[in-house]
Amino acid sequence: MSKDEKIKENIDTEETAEAVKDTEADDAEVNEAETAEAPEAEAPEEAAEEASEARPKKKERKLKWAKAAEEAEKHAEELEEKITAAADKYARLFAEFDNFRKRSEKEKIQRYDFGVRDIVEKILPVVDNFERGLAGVAEDKADDPFVSGMNMTYKLLMKTLEDAGIRPIEAAGKEFNPDYHNAVMHVDDPEVGDNMVVEEFQKGYMYKDQVIRYSMVKVAN
Repeated sequence: MSKDEKIKENIDTEETAEAVKDTEADDAEVNEAETAEAPEAEAPEEAAEEASEARPKKKERKLKWAKAAEEAEKHAEELEEKITAAADKYARLFAEFDNFRKRSEKEKIQRYDFGVRDIVEKILPVVDNFERGLAGVAEDKADDPFVSGMNMTYKLLMKTLEDAGIRPIEAAGKEFNPDYHNAVMHVDDPEVGDNMVVEEFQKGYMYKDQVIRYSMVKVAN
């Protein structure tokens, strides 16, 4: 080997060594960069860990919301039941009060009617005496002031009874009706139809639809 060839070989060897050194330096730099970036590479794992920790909390919140909604629905149902019960109770109380009011009004009317009947029954004998007295007045005494006064008093009394709902029962010339007439005498009269009232001995009276006193009559057979 010549001297020139040896020099060339040495140069090639030195260049190769330098290239190896450069390569090793580059590898070192890459390793350092990877080492420096390693903590950033761990960030997704931390995020995943945080996400895994957040999932139970989110689930827990959903469970709380579901429980709260269930309790609210249950509370609403209880309130609805209470409202329904209160409405039923109010309806029953209103019906009971309305029945009590109607019953009280009916009893009040019955007491009033009973009082009217009692008073009228006591007044009717006075009316009978007026009628007997006026019926016994002679025709020539009809214009006497005393008779006129008696007649006016009788008419006023009858008007007062009429205004109170008292009215006489029609009897003479009517067909006998046991609901209004009391037959105290019977007579055979071919000129009068059967079961007809031919004479009235005492006048009967009614208050509204109730008989206060039956008419005392004579009936033809």
